[in-house]
Amino acid sequence: MTESLLTQALAEEATKKSGLIWVQGTGPARALWHVWLDGAALLVGDGPGEQPLEGLVDGGSAEVTVRSKDKGGRLVAWTAAVTEIAAGTEAWDTAVAELKGKRLNAPDGERMVERWARECRIVRLEPTAVRTEMPEGSLATAPPATPATTRLPVPAALPSLLFKRRKR
Repeated sequence: MTESLLTQALAEEATKKSGLIWVQGTGPARALWHVWLDGAALLVGDGPGEQPLEGLVDGGSAEVTVRSKDKGGRLVAWTAAVTEIAAGTEAWDTAVAELKGKRLNAPDGERMVERWARECRIVRLEPTAVRTEMPEGSLATAPPATPATTRLPVPAALPSLLFKRRKR
């Protein structure tokens, strides 16, 4: 019983302090920002300009991996029960009050809450089982497909054009 309470406390503290958690529903694992409230992680997403919550289905489960904020390594993992919070409910108002303070760089400022109610989902991840043992082998996965590319090499003539000396 004491060990169970200690692992639950570890999961809670680690999740509170971590800026991102890795969440895997039915799709690939994704790094998602969150807030911790009343024994669960709250996520907002699936709207324009917000993080994708694909694979997190109401009534389903998800695997959450929490990393160390300073070292970046895996601290603890837990299985979560996924619950979607309906807009306009008291639980939604409480969740939004916490989430809006942590949302960085929102494009619409004060109208963000109205947009969340119209276009986004708020998901609650409540721990059901906590694991502290380290897994065997690497947990690395390929990054999701993206249209982003890396920069091309700098043209050979560019440095001489940028840094040529002016004549007096």
